[in-house]
Amino acid sequence: MTDTLHGYVNAEHSGTGGSPTGSTTSNGAPNDSDRNSLSVGADGPLLLHDVALIESLASFDREKVPERLPHAKGSGAFGTFQVTQDVSRWTKAAVFQPGATAETITRFSTVAGEQGSPDTWRDVRGFAVRFYTDEGNLDIVGNNTPVFFVRDPMKFPNFIRSQRRLPDSGLRSATMQWDFWTHNPESAHQVTYLMGDRGLPKTWRHMNGYSSHTYMWVNGDGERFFVKYHWHSDQGVETLTNEEAEQLAGQDADYHRRDLFDAIERGDHPSWKLSVQVMPYEEARTYRYNPFDLTKVWPHADYPLHEVGRMTLDRNPQNWFAQIEQVAFSPSNMVPGTGVSPDKMLLARVFSYPDAQRHRIGANFTHLPVNQPKTQVNAYQFDGPMAYLHSGSQPTYVTNSYGRPWADQQGPVENGWEADGQLVRAAYQLRQDDDDFGQAGTLVREVFDDGARERLVRTVAGMMGDVEPQIRSRVYDYWRNVDQEIGERIRAAAEADAGSDHVPGAEAPQDVPAGLREEAGDTYAGHR
Repeated sequence: MTDTLHGYVNAEHSGTGGSPTGSTTSNGAPNDSDRNSLSVGADGPLLLHDVALIESLASFDREKVPERLPHAKGSGAFGTFQVTQDVSRWTKAAVFQPGATAETITRFSTVAGEQGSPDTWRDVRGFAVRFYTDEGNLDIVGNNTPVFFVRDPMKFPNFIRSQRRLPDSGLRSATMQWDFWTHNPESAHQVTYLMGDRGLPKTWRHMNGYSSHTYMWVNGDGERFFVKYHWHSDQGVETLTNEEAEQLAGQDADYHRRDLFDAIERGDHPSWKLSVQVMPYEEARTYRYNPFDLTKVWPHADYPLHEVGRMTLDRNPQNWFAQIEQVAFSPSNMVPGTGVSPDKMLLARVFSYPDAQRHRIGANFTHLPVNQPKTQVNAYQFDGPMAYLHSGSQPTYVTNSYGRPWADQQGPVENGWEADGQLVRAAYQLRQDDDDFGQAGTLVREVFDDGARERLVRTVAGMMGDVEPQIRSRVYDYWRNVDQEIGERIRAAAEADAGSDHVPGAEAPQDVPAGLREEAGDTYAGHR
């Protein structure tokens, strides 16, 4: 019988080698899966009665107090969005109509680092934008990469924990990171971005942003389209070398925060062009990649970019805590003409983001000025701690006989989709060109130049000295699957480092990365 402590399995290493031996829900019942969410068919929507998923996300959202779990370290600024092109044939959202303007707030962040961590650690950067529109708040959450590490939200809490700290020493662990990545090959595309030049942006001003997720647009005729958002920096994309990042981490841990604040303060207002890729609704059924798989991009040769407008950040916060730390982004903040898609990660985040905000800030986080919409609110949600906005003596229930408006839409929703199938726990169904390593390999071979490839090799090889041998061999196989030559070069460099006295990865080339070419009609057309 397994030793237990206060009802939990003894945490000593059991020698199972990570093989699945079964887990339970918190009430002790057998758990169906720790890897796949319950959906209507492999490509269908997730379900609220998936107890394992809801329990996993709700528990994860409350794992630490009070800083954000991912994206804890960051800052941001206010700005203005101006529509520059007519996209009304795809969406009726007022904020995207010709000539429209809207106030915005944008927050940049690192994913894995805590509040006090250096801005220049190698990491994915968060890129979250809120539009204060006359139809309500619209939030587009994303990163500085067009893909993510996992495609199923059941894996997300485990991924974040693998990038943070060990339970015994409290130290970060390269072994833990690579153990997770190599057990989840769909991570290869994002890991290639992370280990490449874009894992170390020069500043927030010099990086692009992407929704990564697939969203929905609906036009005035009720036609539906799937879209991906792209923010392209007008300052250009620039990156740091390993040496520069390490030096800055020691000299100025708040380098990126300071750079953004000082640039706006001196009138050097950064800006980004917003574009979208648009996929007609019916084409999503048969496209060669699953368009809702967060680990994949849509090649621009198939779905080119269409300009929407430009965002300029021109106002610093007056109080960082009130306006930046307490800003609460969520993809659940939608407006008419927009919606979500069957992207499983996005569907889970629609729940998880506001749930995490209720834990982190409070049940009435939407009452805070930075989170209040600019429109009149008539929501049937009441009381709770720190309630500030209220509806006076109006009825608190629906239906009522006293004139307070309420909603009762029935039938199909305009931003929905069709789904039919058994309730299953499964990954997305594979399509013609779907695999876990293909787009990552194309990124290495056709987007990175020789210098970028060499920096990738040195970065990954430089981590291997801290990775346990049994995991290290899987890392080499992982990279051979991405690209055979790159995998061999990483292995050779790591073994050479192990037999020498120099610091691994310390001689990364200093040349300006030429691999960050602008998007064009190339094979990958890969959101660079």
